[in-house]
Amino acid sequence: MFRPTPIPPEPGQESVWDYPRPARWEDTPKHLKVIFNDVVIAETHQGKRVLETSHPPTYYFPKADVNLEHVIETAQRSFCEWKGWAYYYDVVVGEKSASKAAWRFFDPSPDFVAITEYYCFPAKQMDACYVDGELVKPQEGDYYGGWITQDLAGPFKGGPGTRGW
Repeated sequence: MFRPTPIPPEPGQESVWDYPRPARWEDTPKHLKVIFNDVVIAETHQGKRVLETSHPPTYYFPKADVNLEHVIETAQRSFCEWKGWAYYYDVVVGEKSASKAAWRFFDPSPDFVAITEYYCFPAKQMDACYVDGELVKPQEGDYYGGWITQDLAGPFKGGPGTRGW
């Protein structure tokens, strides 16, 4: 299997190639914010991030810090080999909506039991996502939710030709 050459991190960066496999999650003290149709959908200083080799972090917001009136459950479900079963949500603000623009794990694997009270918003489906005031770049790919910031070194899984990483 092809494995790309990791980009050496600059001072103040972390390499996504140093992240673990299987994935793990951890607290982050960073200020996280999600905006959709000029409305703050989620904002927290008590977020979590999931780290997995070759992926930028996916950030999770505690339920208390999510504007739930705009997060509508769908019938869509998926299974993650590390985290378990996820339920998907549409995000709706006024006349604007994004399909399957958030997810939450209701039947997580034992290592991720505490994640049940947290929501994830893929940056590519929101108008803007921020980490400590920095506008993030979305991770490429069909079903990835990573947030790319300047403090990360790649390359990142998700783009064309990376499925087998």
